[in-house]
Amino acid sequence: MALRAGQSVTRTSLAGHLSRNANSAIMRMIGSVSSVNSSHYSTTAGGNSNKVASRTVVSERRGPVVSVAINRPEVRNAVNFETAGRLLEELTAFDCDPTASVAVLHGNGGNFCAGYDLKELAHHTASLKLEQDVTRGPAPMGPSRLILSKPLIAVVTGYAVAGGLELALLADLRVVEESAVMGVFCRRFGVPLIDGGTVRLPRLIGLSRALDLILTGRPIGAPEALAFGLANRVVPDGQGLQASLELAEKISSFPQRCLRADRASAFYSAFDATSFIQAMQYEMDRGVPVIQAEAVAGAALFSSGTGRGGTFK
Repeated sequence: MALRAGQSVTRTSLAGHLSRNANSAIMRMIGSVSSVNSSHYSTTAGGNSNKVASRTVVSERRGPVVSVAINRPEVRNAVNFETAGRLLEELTAFDCDPTASVAVLHGNGGNFCAGYDLKELAHHTASLKLEQDVTRGPAPMGPSRLILSKPLIAVVTGYAVAGGLELALLADLRVVEESAVMGVFCRRFGVPLIDGGTVRLPRLIGLSRALDLILTGRPIGAPEALAFGLANRVVPDGQGLQASLELAEKISSFPQRCLRADRASAFYSAFDATSFIQAMQYEMDRGVPVIQAEAVAGAALFSSGTGRGGTFK
């Protein structure tokens, strides 16, 4: 099975990102996914429309790019227990697939994600099985404890609030439509951020701005999100998914071993390194093997005239 075949690759790549315990947890997650999911992705282009409509998460493969969509538009793509499990499966499958380079996470029906389904929390608490040890099992929103070995882009449309904001923070880049709204809306109801919001948000935008959002729960629009550094791109309404797919294809076109080594070093420096020297050593140790693997060939291309003047073609 393709997912199992990709596990050895993922073991190597994830090891550079995660602590030993967390890495073991991801491997346990991958093993459980392998036993229930017989293919890499839940759907592909041209699949049965009725079957796709009934799924809470649908995905599509476009060359090296995988798009993953939350498919509960009737509740603004709020995530319930089933949806959380499906999101974890799809993103783990992407991470295991050696032929996939970038994933795009979005929501069907005009909203990214309105957070955890509070109706399920209020009326079906037995279905909310919380694993309190973050090195074991999935998070309430599904994949939010992962550190993927490859880039993820979030398409922020409509509402990306509460746990939906935390899912957006899982991504490397956020492409935000002009009318989108982001915020810690769960502040109003006593629902804590337990999917990485208090960890990732201060790293991305700084503690002062993060506390502004965490303590007040106030909504912010695309212009303020861009000024904060929470949004990486702002695009007109209706263009978020296409812009994100084009961005994913561009990232996929670069030499991938070098790109992933640099990405891994940035993550390590932000989250794991205890000193400047340790971060610099990590960067060197992962960069040196890339010189022979990709940089020498790239230098030869440049010396022959490719890419002169900063062109990317």
